[in-house]
Amino acid sequence: MPESAGRPRPGTEGQKRHGGRHGRVRAVGGAVRGEGITGLDSSTDLSRWQPKERRGYLLQGISPTAAATLGEVRITALGSLLRDAGAHLVVTVRVETVLPGDTVARQVTHRPPPPAEVAAKHLGAMAEEGELTSGQEADALRHLASPAFVGYLDAHSLPGDGAAVAEGLRDLVLTGGSAETLLDDLRTGSPAAARAALAEARHRADRISLMAAISLLPGQDRTVVERYSAVLRPHLDGRGRPGPEHAGAQGPPGEPPAGHDVLGPAFEDRLAAVGARLLPPRFETTPRYSVQPVDFSGRHRSDTLLRSLWLEYEGMAELLWKSLDEVSHHPGIELAAGERIGRVLAHATGPDTLRQLYPFAASDKRWRRRLVAYALGEMVQHPALTGAVREQLRQWSGAAPVPLRCTVAETCAGSYGLARPAAALKLLDTVLDGPDKSLEGPLRTAVSFALSALLSEDTNHVPVLDLLRAWQAADPGTRRHDLAVYAVESMSRTSFPRPGAPGERRVRLADLLAEHPDRARSLVVAALDDPATHEATADGLFLIEGDRELRRRTGFPHLLAALAATAQNHRGVLRYVLRRHRGRTASSTERHAS
Repeated sequence: MPESAGRPRPGTEGQKRHGGRHGRVRAVGGAVRGEGITGLDSSTDLSRWQPKERRGYLLQGISPTAAATLGEVRITALGSLLRDAGAHLVVTVRVETVLPGDTVARQVTHRPPPPAEVAAKHLGAMAEEGELTSGQEADALRHLASPAFVGYLDAHSLPGDGAAVAEGLRDLVLTGGSAETLLDDLRTGSPAAARAALAEARHRADRISLMAAISLLPGQDRTVVERYSAVLRPHLDGRGRPGPEHAGAQGPPGEPPAGHDVLGPAFEDRLAAVGARLLPPRFETTPRYSVQPVDFSGRHRSDTLLRSLWLEYEGMAELLWKSLDEVSHHPGIELAAGERIGRVLAHATGPDTLRQLYPFAASDKRWRRRLVAYALGEMVQHPALTGAVREQLRQWSGAAPVPLRCTVAETCAGSYGLARPAAALKLLDTVLDGPDKSLEGPLRTAVSFALSALLSEDTNHVPVLDLLRAWQAADPGTRRHDLAVYAVESMSRTSFPRPGAPGERRVRLADLLAEHPDRARSLVVAALDDPATHEATADGLFLIEGDRELRRRTGFPHLLAALAATAQNHRGVLRYVLRRHRGRTASSTERHAS
C-alpha cells in the first residue's frame, strides 16, 4: 500500500518492486505537486469520501460492488472535489471487474512493462544517481542483451524479475563477478528451486533448521542464526523418527547409527550445503559491534523457501513460532522476522491467517509485539488483506489485555500508521479507553512511540496536537489524561518522548510553538489551566524565555501577549502571568538595590 510522502518507511521493501498482474486504472482530478501519495483502504466509500489535502490518493483493489457505483456522475462529482482541493485520485480494479459503460473514457488498462525494459531503466537510474559509471552501465547493458539474460527474462516475465536482474548486474560490474554465477543465483530464488531444496533436505533436521533460520532472520549475525537453528533443531529431530520397534533398523547391533556425527560439520560447510554464505563483516554503530551477516546465495530464495516451508509442510509454522518464542532476543530480529512472516502470511488462506499472530501480539515482551506490528505492516500492503488487518486492529484496540493494545500502538508507529495517520490516531484514542485504569508503563511507551513516529511527518503535527489537546481535557485519572500529562511534562522539561524512551522524533515545546504557534498555544493554555501540568508547562516557558535563540524562534513576546490577553478567562494562565511578573519585579528590585 502506498504511504505518505517523505523518507522511506520501515517494512516497505515490497513497495519498491514493480507489480506484475494486468489491471485497470481510473484517474480522477488534476496534477499534484509536492505532497506525495496517501493510500486509501479498499473499503473506502467514495460516495462519502472527500480529499482533505493537496496530494495524491491511491485506492487499490476496490470491490466489484463499489466499482459498479462509480458511474460518470459520481466520477464527475469526485473530479470537482479533487480539483477544489488540488488533489488527484487513482482507483485500481482487477481486469475482470465489470465497470459502468459510461466510464470507458476514464479507464486505462495497465500492462506491466517488459522485464528487460524495467532492468534497462533501473540501470539508467543507477548511473544517474552515481552508483555506476557510464562504462559500467554500458557493460551491464551488454550483459542484459546477451542470449543468456534474454532467455532468463523470457522465462521470468514480471517487472520485479527485471528489477532483480538490474540489481544483480550492478553488483556484477562493480565486483567483477561472472554472468553465469549471477544467473544461477537468480534461478535459485524461484519457488521450484525452494521446493527442490527442501525435498533434498527433508531427512536432515540440521539442514532444515539452518535453512529456516536464514530465511526467518536474513542479514543477522552468524551467532544469531546459529542460535535459532540450534533451538529449532531438537524440535525437528523428533519429526518422522521411527518408533522403538524400528530403532535397530539403522545399522548392525553395536555400531553407531548411520550418519551419526557428534561434532557435526563446520558452520561454513553447513552454509554451503544449503546454498548459503557469509557476507562481508560490517560494523554496527548502535550498539557498537561488528557483525557478519548470513544469507542465501539466491536473491529471492529466503522469501520463496520460507513461504514453502511455512505453508506447504504440516506443522512447520507452529514449530517456527515455537522456536522463535524460545530463542533469546537479539536487536533486529523482530524487524527481520516480522517482515518475512508478514510476506508469508500475505499468501496464506483461511481464518487462522491472523489468529496465529495472537500469542505474540498478547506477549508481555515488547520485541514480540513489535514483530507482529512489522508483520501487519507487510500484510496490509496487499489489498485483499487490508480490511482484515484493519478489523483485527480495531478488535485489539478495545481488548482488555494491555499487551494487545500495545501491539496496536506499535503497529500505528510503523508503515500502517504513516500511510493512514487519521486511522492511526483514532486507534490510539481507542487504545486509551477505560477510565477505571491508570496508564500502564508499556502502554504509555507504545502510544508515545506511535505519536513520535507520526510527528516525524510534518503533515501530522496539527492532528497530533489536536489529539493531545483533547486528551488534556479528559477527566483526571483516565488513560487519556495521564498520557497528555506525560507528553506535556516531557516536551516542556526535556523532549517527548523522554530521552532513553523509544521514539522516532523527539519534540520540545519550543519546536511546536515555533512550527505551529496557534495549535501549540491552545495546548499551552490547556496545560497551564490543568493543575497536573501547570508547573511543568510554566517551567518550560521560563526555559524558552531564558534562551535567546528559543525566544526568537518561538516569537515569545507575541506568545506572552496572547497569553496575557486570555488570562482573565483562564485561572492557570493568570497564575503563570502573575508569577512571571513577580519574578521580573523581584529581579528588577535586586538590581536597583545593588
